[in-house]
Amino acid sequence: MSERIMLMGCQVDNLSMEETLGKVEGFIGSGLPHQHVVVNVDKLVKASRDPELRQIINACALVNVDGMPVVWAARLLGKPLKERVAGIDLFEALMARAADKGWRVFLLGAREDVVGKVAEVYTRKYPRLVLAGVRNGYWQGEEEEEAVAEQVRASRADLLFVAISSPKKEQFLGKYQARMRIPFAMGVGGTFDVAIGRVKRAPVWMQKSGLEWFYRFLQEPRRMFRRYFIDDMAFLKLLIREARKGRQAKQG
Repeated sequence: MSERIMLMGCQVDNLSMEETLGKVEGFIGSGLPHQHVVVNVDKLVKASRDPELRQIINACALVNVDGMPVVWAARLLGKPLKERVAGIDLFEALMARAADKGWRVFLLGAREDVVGKVAEVYTRKYPRLVLAGVRNGYWQGEEEEEAVAEQVRASRADLLFVAISSPKKEQFLGKYQARMRIPFAMGVGGTFDVAIGRVKRAPVWMQKSGLEWFYRFLQEPRRMFRRYFIDDMAFLKLLIREARKGRQAKQG
């Protein structure tokens, strides 16, 4: 069992990347359905306003922290984490391990041309990779959504990567994961765009300095301005409130 830490209403697992990979391997060996989520500044802010999203996160079998600001916040709150486990890094590591161990992979999400390119890039990179299914992330209504879930279930995949926006991907997995019975299902957000080079990832020094978000903003300023400079500013309020609660608990 990993140590779970409560951060701003969300439970996170205090695991290194290697420990996370070991946990995933155990999930796949069990054959039982498990849901994974990464939390960053944006996810914590959304969860603070959305009880359903917060409940889904806290019910996940595995929760990693993706984002140096959250790692720093945890340290400030006296709850230090072993390391940041970035979603893109975990995705890359799991694709390599899937090819090595024969795990079946289902890629779900993004536009048809993007998810198709991801499949092409990784089957070329890992010739032994087994793709159980590939589907775009666009559907209309509950009937078509249920058909997508059935397609995933019928694929008998070991790993499911869902590249749609939050909180839609968390809601989709929260609703259908028990039915789909995928041993490890992970929401990957914009990972597919990064994986095929459509969006460039920040240099390592920016990742370690907590400036990866700013590099992303420079690439898509119109789309990312509201998220980073308006919505995510609420993170500071959450941090201050959490620190105050911690001090009160010590005094009380």
